Amino acid sequence: MKYHLPPFLIASLLSFSSWAQLSVQNLTVENLSNPIGIDRAQPRFSWQLNSDKQNVKQTAYEISVRSGKKLVWSTGKISSENSLRIPYGGANLESDSKYTWQVKVWDNQTKTPALATSNFQTAMMRHDEWKAQWINSGIEADSVNGIVPHLRKTFEVKKPIASATVFVTSRGLYEASLNGKRVGDTFLTPGWTSYNKHLQYQTYDVTKQLSTGKNAVGVTLGSGWYRTKLAWENHKNLYGKETALLFQLHIKYADGSEDWIVSDNSWKSTTSHILFSEIYDGERQDLRKEIKGWDLANFDDSKWQNVKIASFATDYLNASVNEPIKKHETFKPVKVLTSPKGETILDFGQNVVGWVKFKISGKAGQMIKLYHVEMLDKHGVPYFENLRSAKAQAHYVLSGEPNQTIEPHFTFFGFRYVKVEGLEGKINPEDFTAVTLYSDMKPLGSFECSNPMVNQLQKNIQWGQRGNFLDVPTDCPQRDERLGWTGDAEVFSRTAAYNFNVNQFFAKWLKDVTADQEPDGAIPFVIPNVLGKVTGAAGWSDAGIIIPYNMYVVYGDKQILQDQYASMKAYLNHVRGLAKNDLWNMGFQFADWLSYRVDDSKSAIGQKSAVTDVYLVAQCFYAYNIELMIKAAKVLQKNEEVADYEALLQRVKKAFQQEFMTASGRLISETQTAYILALQFDMLPESLRQNAVNRLVENIKSYEYHLTTGFLGTPFLNPVLTRYGQNDVAYKLLLQDTYPSWLYPIKSHGATTIWERWDSMKPDSTFQDPGMTSFNHYAYGAVGDWMYRTIAGIDTKEADGAGYKLSVIKPELGGGLTFAKGSYLTPYGKIASNWKIEGDWLTLEIEVPANTESTVYFPTSDISSIKNNGVALTDLKQEGKWISKTFGSGKYAFTMKIR
Repeated sequence: MKYHLPPFLIASLLSFSSWAQLSVQNLTVENLSNPIGIDRAQPRFSWQLNSDKQNVKQTAYEISVRSGKKLVWSTGKISSENSLRIPYGGANLESDSKYTWQVKVWDNQTKTPALATSNFQTAMMRHDEWKAQWINSGIEADSVNGIVPHLRKTFEVKKPIASATVFVTSRGLYEASLNGKRVGDTFLTPGWTSYNKHLQYQTYDVTKQLSTGKNAVGVTLGSGWYRTKLAWENHKNLYGKETALLFQLHIKYADGSEDWIVSDNSWKSTTSHILFSEIYDGERQDLRKEIKGWDLANFDDSKWQNVKIASFATDYLNASVNEPIKKHETFKPVKVLTSPKGETILDFGQNVVGWVKFKISGKAGQMIKLYHVEMLDKHGVPYFENLRSAKAQAHYVLSGEPNQTIEPHFTFFGFRYVKVEGLEGKINPEDFTAVTLYSDMKPLGSFECSNPMVNQLQKNIQWGQRGNFLDVPTDCPQRDERLGWTGDAEVFSRTAAYNFNVNQFFAKWLKDVTADQEPDGAIPFVIPNVLGKVTGAAGWSDAGIIIPYNMYVVYGDKQILQDQYASMKAYLNHVRGLAKNDLWNMGFQFADWLSYRVDDSKSAIGQKSAVTDVYLVAQCFYAYNIELMIKAAKVLQKNEEVADYEALLQRVKKAFQQEFMTASGRLISETQTAYILALQFDMLPESLRQNAVNRLVENIKSYEYHLTTGFLGTPFLNPVLTRYGQNDVAYKLLLQDTYPSWLYPIKSHGATTIWERWDSMKPDSTFQDPGMTSFNHYAYGAVGDWMYRTIAGIDTKEADGAGYKLSVIKPELGGGLTFAKGSYLTPYGKIASNWKIEGDWLTLEIEVPANTESTVYFPTSDISSIKNNGVALTDLKQEGKWISKTFGSGKYAFTMKIR
């Protein structure tokens, strides 16, 4: 007898089968997806489990790696929950070789293992494999203020190709092409490093760009950070006077033979139509001089001159470990404005970093000029003064060719508004597009709540990061600075890691921290260092300790601690050498940079300036550094150093109490920052901490619930208040919308990024000191960390659960918010928290990634009201005002009474 199931039941069963199935996803090698250009001898493999079941845990895995059909390594079946960064353990990997790897995963609920496959390609595994020579143009006018050269070479491909790979870098910036087509989709490569100590090369698969017969490679070289003027002292040629190229094309033929096309003295060079290109001042092009087809095989280069061989080393090169700069979002003008001076201004509606691409038909010789600014003054006139000496312009002389599409090559701008000169007739805004440029970081976190202005703040924080994470974490993207300030990066690093995947971004930048670290262990204020020799400053140089540890906590990647530990230890020893009797009370300090001053905006709340003693700040950060070194040493099992650091920490805290605190717990600086740092780092005896909390709250009330903190106090302000039971005060500060506050720039001036100063534009719409008034400066956006970890309530346990292996969901309600939701793509998968208040009831929906656990803290005192999908919970724990329970992976919908 045959049974015929109704269609709806068949669909349900199929749906259930899909629901019950385990899958493996997001395979990575060295934290990158399908990477090309891995030069680590033992690359690490990671993956995520995906299942709609609850309480799913990996029980075993098996990794196999193949080169073609040949098995080069297999782990066999390993009983383990570990799914992150399993190191390769097979035979030595071959250079420029493609490998396929497969992972098979068993879990605790599915009989059949899940399979997934991915790929990676190696770079050059040894320095001596460079056959190429460094070359430069040899053109006399090729200088920081001169032309941008083209370099080219032709070569023959005589038989069918199996694969072709380019390895390329430059001293300066490069754009490469093969047979007239761009190599890769990256920009401003090879990025910015401490060029003479640390330089990365990029790897590209160009198999499809070659053809049998004659081929041509073309490269254009720009000055970039290599020799352009950097910082405000007009230093040029900091790394060298001549740009140079290192290029190697490795061709593998179908018959097993191979060939190399390399940079050598057979290349030719000439001047391009780019007459000038510089980071701060911009770019000038004369399109009448553009050489059509210069990078094609049949081009006649007989009148080009020979390149020169340069004598730079290759033994310090390594393959790129971070994501390169790419083009991302684009914006069309939202308005065309006319200033009181008659200027034509495009408003793109968002403060961005990148450049403007536009289409135009014009007369030969016609000059088009674009001027980039962040703000208009209160009269509608472009505000250039905060650019300081940076010209931030793009000039184009038209060739007369119709419908030309034009954009820069080797510069970038920070702007919302663009003044356009030289057009004839009425401007068509649709011809202009703002193109954003930033490191190709994967978005990870999201946050939204019922307050639209807080949502705008979240957007501003993310746009500040996009605009300033161009290969290095810059302070600002528009003026004659754009440097990798360590203090800005340090205070923002946890927030940055929530917004985007910055594991590899910081891993690369930290290599330059080590490269530029002074012999005595001091870490410069900017990395790469262009400011000269320094002595460490608290909160800035400490980035060398704080950021590696923060990256370990967020991503669970011990390698970054292992790689940086020697540098971390050297910096702490440097500070120990500066300290006398365990007191860091000498040397230059930035202290609580840009904290509130009475005369800043003549605000009604300005009863007193909020200036914190510089050495009080330094002593607190000294203790913070030691605490993180204790944690790092424990992770790396350096037990003897743990004991040394623990004893040092106690002495440093005692020295603080003797120097900066009265017997009753009053600090010598009666500022928000002083009490915040003392409480954050447990500098006070436990018996006096509540008094300090009371003084902090009274201070905030005296400023009518406005913050007065600077760069170092602000990140810890709300976390300290929440920790000590003052979450209502923290919410009042977050939601304050008059100066000084986070929401003031949004409400009063429509800000779309975070500002450098609380009053970069004052309440009367005049500007702060133009010498230091950036409108895209992410440091104060560090409050995003509190928003994610406290409002949404998503966090990771450190000691035994780094990287969200063991997470916490603990939302703190307040501020009149009726809902908040946050999500984060952890190394294990998505974690989410979504809460909503309706009357006396709270709904809390959560998602916990497979192969992890999360302890959920319910914000209610009514334990009997807590239910999951309508079913009462058991085994709940009472922890102070919280009720908690640990859950395995899956989705849960809790309801509870809150009033």
